[in-house]
Order: sequence, then structure tokens, then C-alpha cells
Amino acid sequence: MLKKKNISASKASLVLFLCQIISALDVPLDSKLLEELLQPPTITQQSPKDYIVDPRENIVIQCEAKGKPPPSFSWTRNGTHFDIDKDALVTMKPNSGTLVINIMNGGKAEAYEGVYQCTARNERGAAISNNIVIRPSRSPLWTKEKLEPNHVREGDSLVLHCRPPVGLPPPIIFWMDNAFQKLPQSERVSQGLNGDLYFSNVQPEDSREDYICYARFNHTQTIQQKQPISVKVFSTKSVTERQPVLLTPTGSTSTKVELRGNVLLLECIAAGLPTPVIRWIKEGGELPANRTFFENFKKTLKIIDVSEADSGNYKCIARNTLGSVHHVISVTVKAAPYWITAPRNLVLSPGEDGTLICRANGNPKPNISWLANGVPIAIAPEDPSRKVDGDTIIFSHVQERSSAVYQCNASNEYGYLLANAFVNVLAEPPRILTPADKLYQVIADSPALLDCAYFGSPKPEIEWFKGVKGSILRGSEYIFHYNGTLEIPVAQKDSSGTYTCVARNELGKIQNEVQLEVKDPTMIIKQPEYKVIQRYGQVSFECIIKHDSTLLPTVIWLKDNDVLPDDERFLVGKDNLTIMNVTDKDDGTYTCVVNTTLDSVSASAVLTVVAAPPTPAIIYARPNPPFDLELTGQLERSIELSWIPGDENNSPITNFVIEYEDGLHEPGVWHHQTEVPGTQTTVHLKLSPYVNYSFRVIAVNEIGRSQPSEPSEQYLTKSASPDENPSNVQGIGSEPDNLVITWESLTDFQSNGPGLQYKVSWRQKDVDDEWTSVIVANVSKYIVSGTPTFVPYEIKVQALNDLGYAPEPSEVIGHSGEDLPMVAPGNVQVHVINSTLAKVHWDPVPLKSVRGHLQGYKVYYWKVQSLSRRSRRHVEKNILTFRGNKTFGMLPGLEPYSSYKLNVRVVNGKGEGPASPDKVFKTPEGVPSSPSFLKITNPTLDSLTLEWGSPIHPNGVLTSYILKFQPINNTHELGPLVEIRIPANESSLILKNLNYSTRYKFYFNAQTSVGSGSQITEEAVTIMDEAMASRQVDIATQGWFIGLMCAVALLILILLIVCFIRRNKGGKYPVKEKEDAHADPEIQPMKEDDGTFGEYSDAEDHKPLKKGSRTPSDRTVKKEDSDDSLVDYGEGVNGQFNEDGSFIGQYSGKKEKEPAEGNESSEAPSPVNAMNSFV
Repeated sequence: MLKKKNISASKASLVLFLCQIISALDVPLDSKLLEELLQPPTITQQSPKDYIVDPRENIVIQCEAKGKPPPSFSWTRNGTHFDIDKDALVTMKPNSGTLVINIMNGGKAEAYEGVYQCTARNERGAAISNNIVIRPSRSPLWTKEKLEPNHVREGDSLVLHCRPPVGLPPPIIFWMDNAFQKLPQSERVSQGLNGDLYFSNVQPEDSREDYICYARFNHTQTIQQKQPISVKVFSTKSVTERQPVLLTPTGSTSTKVELRGNVLLLECIAAGLPTPVIRWIKEGGELPANRTFFENFKKTLKIIDVSEADSGNYKCIARNTLGSVHHVISVTVKAAPYWITAPRNLVLSPGEDGTLICRANGNPKPNISWLANGVPIAIAPEDPSRKVDGDTIIFSHVQERSSAVYQCNASNEYGYLLANAFVNVLAEPPRILTPADKLYQVIADSPALLDCAYFGSPKPEIEWFKGVKGSILRGSEYIFHYNGTLEIPVAQKDSSGTYTCVARNELGKIQNEVQLEVKDPTMIIKQPEYKVIQRYGQVSFECIIKHDSTLLPTVIWLKDNDVLPDDERFLVGKDNLTIMNVTDKDDGTYTCVVNTTLDSVSASAVLTVVAAPPTPAIIYARPNPPFDLELTGQLERSIELSWIPGDENNSPITNFVIEYEDGLHEPGVWHHQTEVPGTQTTVHLKLSPYVNYSFRVIAVNEIGRSQPSEPSEQYLTKSASPDENPSNVQGIGSEPDNLVITWESLTDFQSNGPGLQYKVSWRQKDVDDEWTSVIVANVSKYIVSGTPTFVPYEIKVQALNDLGYAPEPSEVIGHSGEDLPMVAPGNVQVHVINSTLAKVHWDPVPLKSVRGHLQGYKVYYWKVQSLSRRSRRHVEKNILTFRGNKTFGMLPGLEPYSSYKLNVRVVNGKGEGPASPDKVFKTPEGVPSSPSFLKITNPTLDSLTLEWGSPIHPNGVLTSYILKFQPINNTHELGPLVEIRIPANESSLILKNLNYSTRYKFYFNAQTSVGSGSQITEEAVTIMDEAMASRQVDIATQGWFIGLMCAVALLILILLIVCFIRRNKGGKYPVKEKEDAHADPEIQPMKEDDGTFGEYSDAEDHKPLKKGSRTPSDRTVKKEDSDDSLVDYGEGVNGQFNEDGSFIGQYSGKKEKEPAEGNESSEAPSPVNAMNSFV
């Protein structure tokens, strides 16, 4: 795998000095050339057009310019010459036009207000600066005024006017209280763009006497304060809700003009109760994406970087539950002048042509005017080569005297642009900027680029020659670049030599010689080859190279395109790489990279490591333990340990583990000391004082660890003072008046000597106090009593023993004990979001009053009563904890249309502080729960009586009940749905004009003003026609019919006996479980169609019936399965249901059935009826 690349040093270092511009020259960026060429002045730095200065500091008006010769500077003030020599307070910096007005030595900034302009002039022309308007900043005091208290009725709107003093620049306005705390703002209370404080509606908590407007003047870093404003809110028995009314802007329409590129701010603030919500739209379009922002609770529309496309009508809509109001702001975007094409400097040769173009746009379109050397071009000295054509100046056949600086001024009513552009006419003989005899080196068969950077006016012609007396170079084997560079696309060895560049124009000729050397390419003549090696073997890769004798190569080996592992098994030779004791991790690609200063070449090969073939005779095992341990070079803090390795058992020892035993403090316990490679049998060990050392060594190979060696002889080190201090030092008070200092004691090993003790020191932080110290025994705690509550202490614990002290310990900060907080959170406000969720806000308590680590705030809230029932119940308080210095939280799971109370308490490590005053809030109405029950009684031919109970949870004021019902025919299809609205104070209804002997499905629910609640369903049947019932009685009096019925009864009795016997043999039928649970099992009814015994259905369905549904919702037997229903087992002809839908008196113990559903009669059962059940 051979890869090769060539590097051309000449191409890498090529700098393109000259670029062509039609009818103009560019001056190369050569420092020496720039110092020699004449050039008109160019303004390089100036102060801003509108320059507001601090009246307390010196005024510095900047004006810097460059040119050749260096320009001189002069100033005008308010259009007339400003003679700085006549004013001792005004100086000009050396070699600069910058003015310094010395205000700090008695001058007054107001005396130097005005419009300043700087002129930089040399023999080639004059450049001018912008008009710089100097104005000192102002931060006037508030005018004294008598402020009357504001008495406002709860729910009304209010505007607190700020009216700050007029400053320069305008101040930043904000509202705070006497405690310098910012007043909280919300959708209800917010500050307008003019600084006024707007209340959409006032609440009792808005009453206070310290509404203070502040004006901050950033330029002078001063803050002015308005006199406090008092607001007193008086409550009334009922607060009247109001539709939105705009507080600002007034009227229905307004206009706004903004400049292109500025920030457009539109504002709408509305009054109303409930608090209105603001929405913004653009008529006939969309608000610009990515540039539109809403601020001040959506009361301010902010559009950044406006353009003419943002003109149009913007509508703000303020809306609450009672209505809405809107305002249309007609926005017009104007534009100060901005550049389309700013004039650019021209460098021309005598006799050449050129143009200066000045194009700008704006709204309204700006006026373009020209000046020459700071003088209007109409009155400037005439130049026959110059012609002004609107926004363009055309130069024809220029001469050296045509050099000048031209100014283009583009202005409209919103501002101006001023640009300087010079015309510099130069007559210069050719110059070659490339160093003489520059050496270029390239690799054969690669490109060679030879530089010839030049300058001259007129533009010189360039020619190349090879050799001292060679002919001019031409032909396809050469490429001549516009900037003078000669390119040889494929350089060969015979391309080496001297090349001459000649530059000539009508003013002269110059030449320069450069050298080209073409080198032989670097090659790898013997590349590394693919190798397969067994594990633990040895492998070598060769890399033999051939290179140019004048180049010095460097060889680098890589593994998998990365540096070789830092492992002594890798041996890099002159022409090869050898890997000793190969392991599986050596598998990979190895690359030989050869670099010279001009080229680079590489070759790669893959190494595959395989397992060695199994040798049954070789047994791999853990190494034998080392032996013959010896201690030498004993010193106070170090010792040499040596040993002889045991047998490695066919698996090389990879490392040795050294352990030690402290026979003085922990006899029999061995600790890890260090590890060394398996090739090392001597180690230098660091020791600690006051330890009776014994050492042992464990050998490790790939199989495992050996048994420990026999212990070495013992070595007792001398005692010393401790080297370290206790760790984990803490100071935490357990009581309000103490400080408990704890630490982790040093171990016996760390004590360095006998008599271990601790010096405990403390002092109160940020108080000029001395350290208090006490020396204690070898313990880990000390209690300081009589401390102030929760104050910070600096603490340090230093170890010492009989020989001295440990180094000076570091200090830690602890706190004395906490106490319960003293102050309750203030300004508790509740914002009800919906009927089950509210948001509570509070002001944080001062940290000093917390008297401990602030852990958070607890909100206690409980339901006082339901607003619909007005009945109190057991108060169950809910608690929510908000961690940290949080000042708001959400209260979930509230009950609709209820009155709640809450308070807030601050919590520290000691416990809870006092509760804030209880705050009462109410949740709005919600949808009710389902009615508590629905009973259908007194069925007649065409009517049913409905009775119901009100919802257990009305969640508001019930407005009505909604009853829907529909008939169900014999095929269980649903008929048309009828809906009736019933007043909320009703609890029963007689439903008339129904069809006889018809089953009806009823859906019933309650309503509040919010909406409908969940519904309950029920079914009932009107009774059969009475005339047909009487005809049946008449038939029953006939003798033949009585005889027939007796025969039928006898047959039924026989069938019943047979079925009863078969049932007893066949086990329980489906309703058997219910019979077993009651004392009086009933005989099953027979089906209509075939006379067999039916089964009871216990399917439940409380949902409204769909067409084709075959399952009743009141646990009745399916019509097609049995003509009987569970009504037969109730008290009377109508079954009763519990609230949960279960049947009351399901098995009543009656021995005779009532008439079947749909055949109900007040008469006793007759043979006619019995026969009818079979018809």
C-alpha cells in the first residue's frame, strides 16, 4: 500500500500582490512601497456623529488620518474655523488630529457644545470627517410637586405618572419601593414605554404608600428619585366587572414613524375586570418571523431591524370575558440614507480614465452632492479631466495635478452619509517586489511557481527569460499569471536553473533573477509486508528508502494511523520496526511514513496475531512466590527492597505487588504499598514515621497471583510531627447558640508519633476578631457554646503529637446553629388559572430573617367551603413545598366553585417560620358531576314519572337539567332522540304523550354556566292497552277455555318436573350462583318461542344505546331470550335500582310472579295471560 504526495514550497508561500481593476491600479500591500508612494489623506478614525460626553471628564474628539506626506489637521466649529491656539484648554495630539478639551482643569462642557468637523490635508488633497455634534449629558433633578394620595375603588383602573426630567440621553425608568425592591409586575400591573405604571384593575393588596419612580442616567451613572406616591384601595360589597378600555394609546387609531434598521416598539395597555389579555395582528399580512418579540406580558410588540416591508396597520386587541376593544396603529417605515455603492479610491496613471460612483438609497430618496477637497464641487478649482454626472464623476485623460480627495454626501430629512474617496495619479517606473535571487525548490513532475510581484504606473509589462542570455519564454509548457508569476506545470530535472523576470513601462525597466532547483522524489524501494505471527513471538517490518541526496528524510512508524504505543517491546531501527513478545493487542495496520521538506511518501502492512499451537507438555500456572527478601539503604523516610522471583510456570510474570504490615498499630493486617513491572526485582519504597514495617511480595502473571512471599525483617521508623491535618472539617450548629465542629480523625498510621491531639480554632467571619483555640484529645468533635444564631465562622483543625504540629491547616467556613425564621413571606398573591389550578406568588423574606440555610417555602392551602352548598366541612390542609429561593408555585387539584385559604411559610434547617396572613381565593365554576340518581315510576299508557337527585358535586350553580330520550322497538333499534331542558330547581317530571307498551331509553345530565356534566341512563316501558287486557279477561271466563288452560297447565307441570330432574343431573345452570347466594331460589321462566327454560343475563351497559343494540342497561333479561325481566322480582310492577345501577330486592322471596313486562295488569294472573305468553 504505497501512498505519495508532493509539496511545492513556492506554491505554499505565494502571495498575490496585484489584482486588476478596470481603468485603475491597486497599490500592493508592501510596507516599503507604501512608504515611498505619494497618497492623498484618508480618514482612519473619527468620533461618532452624535457624541454625548460626560460633563465631568475631558472631551476627546477623535480624528486620525494617513497619507504621504503625512497630513496636517484643522477643525471647524459650527461652520467656522476653530483656532485651537487661542484656547488654553484645547490641545491637539502630536501627529494626529484628535482634540482634547481639558474640562477637569476648570472648563465647562456646556461651553464646547457645537458641531465639529476635522480636515486632514496634504499636497495631494484634503479629506474631511463627519459633522460631529458634541453635547454634554444631562441628569436634571425632579421638579418638586405635591402628590395627593390616590383613593381608588377596588376593580377600577389606575395610572401612576412618572414624568421623569428630560435628560440627555433619556433616562431608564423603573419602579421600586422604600426597601429598594422592584415592584412586581404582571398582566394586571405593568410599566408603559413612557415610564408610567398602569393598573388594569386595582386590588386591595395594591394599597401602599411607597410607589417610587426612579430615573437612571447611565451616562453620568446617577439615579434620580421621584417622591413616593400613595395608593389606597377601598373595597365595596360587590365589584363590578367591566369590559376592556384602552389606557394607552387613546382613540381607535394612531400613527407611528420608524426608521429602517431600528427597533419598532408598539404598545397597548388596557383596563378592565377581569384583566384583559392583549393580542397583536398585522392587517393584511403576517407578523415577520424571527424578528417579532412580545414584551411586557404581550402589551408591547417589538420588531427588530425593521424595513420598508414592515409598514402597515398593526392592530392590538384587548379582550376579557365581557368583551373586547381594539386599536389600529398605522406604521410608516422611513429610511435615513444607506449605501448601495460607496465611492472607492482610484489609483490612475497619467492619461488613464476612471470613474467615482456614489449611489445611496433612502426614504425619501436622498440628495447626492459632491465636494472636492472639502469644498462644494461647484465652487472648487476646475479640472478639465473631471465631469460630474449626478451620482458619478467621470475622469478622462488624467494628469498628476488631477489628484484630489472627493467627498460624496447623501442626505435626506432623516440623516446623511459622507464618504471620502481619493483620485491618486501616479507616474512611477517599474518596481519588482520579489526578493532578488530567491531560491525555489520543487520535486520532479510537480508544478513550479516563480514569483515576480511588481508595481509601476503605467502598469508595466512582464517578460520571463531562462539563463543570463536566454530567449524570452513562450509556449504551452509555461503559464504566465496576471500578477507576474511564472508557472511550470510539470517541472523536470532540466528545468533547474536561473530565471529572469523583466518589468518595463514608458518610464523605465527593471529585472530580477530567481533560482529553481528540481529534486528527485523520495521513494520506498522495500515496503513492509503482510505478516502472520504467533502470540508471544517476534516480528519485523522493513522500510528501505531512496531520496534526493540534498534532502534529509525523517521516518515515522504508525499503528492504525496513530503513534506507536509507548511500549519498550517496540524497537524502531534505521530501516525497520521490530515488535518483541507479540500480544493480541498488537494486531493491526503498521505504516512507514517518510517526510522531507518537499514531499512525503508512505507504505503500510497488516499484522495478524494468532494463537500458538497447543503443546500438551506445557502447563500454565500461577507463579511461585518470590523469596530471599532483603532490606537495604535504610533511611528515616525510605528503604530499598529486593527479592528473587519464583518460577513463572510458563506464563511470564507481568508485575510484582508489594504489601506492608504495621506491627506497631495493626499487626496481622497487610496493606497495598506499590506495584512494579515483572522485569524489576528491586524497588525504592517511601516510608512513614512511627511505623514498624514488614514487607512481602506477590508475583502476578496472566493466570493469577502467587502466594505471598515470606515477610521481610522488621524496620521501625522514627517518630515525627504529623504530615497532614484531619479531613472533612465541618462546622454545623445543633442548637441556636452553639457551633459543633467535627472532623475525620487521623489514623494511627497517619499520626507519625505518640500523643496525637488536635488544635481546634475558630473565629467569627467578617468580624475583626482573634482566633479562639483549644487543644483536645484524639476525638473527632468539639462544641462551641454561646454563639450568635446562624453566623458564619472560620474554622481550622490542626493535628499535633509529642514531636510537634502538622503544617498550617486550611480554613473552612461553618455556621452556628439555626433558629426558626422570624418573618413570614409578604405580598402573597394568588392568580386563579382555571377551576382546578391556581398560581401563588410571594415576596422572598430577607435572608437575615431566615436565621438558617434557606431550604424553601411551604404553601398551606385548604378548602373553606363549596360556594354552591355553603356548607362547611372538616378542614384538611394541603401542603406543597417549593425548594430554594423560589417565589411562586402552582396549586393543582383544586375543587371548582369553592372558597380556599392559603398561607406561605419560609423553611430553614430548623423548621418553619410564621405563616403569612391567610389569603382567600375562589375557584370558578366547572362542569357538574352526574345526577345522584334517576328513578322512573308510575308507568301508564302514555306517561312515565321521572325523579332524580341533584349532583353530589355541582361544581357551580346549576342552570338546568338536560333530558334526552328515544324509543326502542322490538328489534332494539333506536328511534328519534327528543331533548328537554328542565329548570334546575325541579326534581321530578311527568313525561306525557308517550306510545303505549313502548320501551324508552333516557339520558339525563346537569348543567352549569360552564357546560354539561356526565350523564346517567335508564330505561322504562309504558303499559299495555287496557281494552285489550279486558278482552283477555272476558275470554278467560269461557268454560272451554278453562278446560284448555287446565290441560296446558298440566302439560307445563310435567315439563317442569322433567326439566327439574334433568337440571339436577346436569349441574348448575348460569344463574345458579345467584340462587346459591339467596334463601329463595326461583323457578326459571320459559322462553317465548320454544317453551324451554331461559337464562338470566347479568351484562351491564350504562352507555347510550346504539342502533341494533340488544343489551338493556338496567340488568333486564334480553327481550328475545325471555319475556320475564328482573322487574318480576321487585316490589310491585316497577323495579328499583341503587345509585350504582344494582337491583334492589333482586330476589324478593315471592312465590308468584308479577305480570310479564309489557303485559302488566292490576288483575290476578289468569289462564288467558298464561296462554298469551306462548302465543
